Amino acid sequence: MPETITSEQRQAYDTALDFAEGQVAALVVNHPDYFPIYTVEGKWRHPGELWTDWTGGFLAGMMWRFQQRTGSAAWQERAEHYSKLLEHRQHDRNVHDLGFIFLNTYRPWYQLTGDPQLQEVLIQAGRTLAMRFQEKGQYLRSFVAPESLFIDIMMNVPIIFYAGQEANDPALLAVALAHCDTTARTIVRPDGSTAHEGIFDLETGEFLRQTTHQGLRDDSAWARGLAWSLYGYSQVYGFTQDAQHLEIAERNARYWIDHLPADNVPYWDFDADLTLPPPRGAQKDSSAGAIAASGLLDLARQTESPDKAAEYQRVALAMLDALVSPAYLAASDAGWEGILKHGVYHTDKNLGVDESVMWGEFFFVEALTKAVMAR
Repeated sequence: MPETITSEQRQAYDTALDFAEGQVAALVVNHPDYFPIYTVEGKWRHPGELWTDWTGGFLAGMMWRFQQRTGSAAWQERAEHYSKLLEHRQHDRNVHDLGFIFLNTYRPWYQLTGDPQLQEVLIQAGRTLAMRFQEKGQYLRSFVAPESLFIDIMMNVPIIFYAGQEANDPALLAVALAHCDTTARTIVRPDGSTAHEGIFDLETGEFLRQTTHQGLRDDSAWARGLAWSLYGYSQVYGFTQDAQHLEIAERNARYWIDHLPADNVPYWDFDADLTLPPPRGAQKDSSAGAIAASGLLDLARQTESPDKAAEYQRVALAMLDALVSPAYLAASDAGWEGILKHGVYHTDKNLGVDESVMWGEFFFVEALTKAVMAR
């Protein structure tokens, strides 16, 4: 970390983390063995559809972050229990999100205990995700269709790198590298923005077009997708030490920083018409800010430029300062079950819009933990 946080920031971040612990503790009492995705009017028991079941690792992952910060045996016990509930998904071929599920749960568990059975689960999850690879096109298909590549998968491909390195499996590493290269070529744009989805010809493997499910337009810059790319390529660089991967993450960071609003919390799409009301207009997405803040803190340690490192940390902490304020932290909202307000799941489907969303909770907690535990 280029510089330490101030005493005022440390106090605010620790207070926010204490609040987060209380909210998660209440969640597991009020909704035991339940993995929510988004709130409805601040309540986790939502009646709406899931779209896809991809967020279990974030709830258990927060428990592991709490354990890391506090050393609490109680949080370790909860984290192990909720992680174990996800173990069967190491064989789940219906989602492209096994990195989200297992890197945030079984990896910290294995790092803490060294239990080889936990390592086996991680490696199997990586092998399962690699089964989504499309030889024609050289990409990991999304959950929606074989011709579809999502920018979100950049946050999941690291589990294939992990499995490939730990199992000494060159075939897995080749799949992971190919996916990163294809994503960079097709849906990461020269200016550092990203498309949500790429569509391929299944017969030839030819890339056809950029599209979106969650952004404003096919050619817009959906904020959460850009955060996935920034953080994802930073993680990939941690495995490969390939300067091309670092360059992409820094290109994403440049676009993010140059287009971030003055209040340091992004709108749901960087191209949203701010003269229009939410949800398609001036709707903030605190979850995208939390993801990017955590990614930028990592990128600050990875970049070879001291000036960039200082900028990445400054912007990351400015975003966290905004998110711990009463405008976003739910501490003063009696009855609100989430931690971080004003997140967005799926605008077009009207799922979790202006609510707490589980990935927003996790990456907020993760970023704050990185900031307060940095040495």
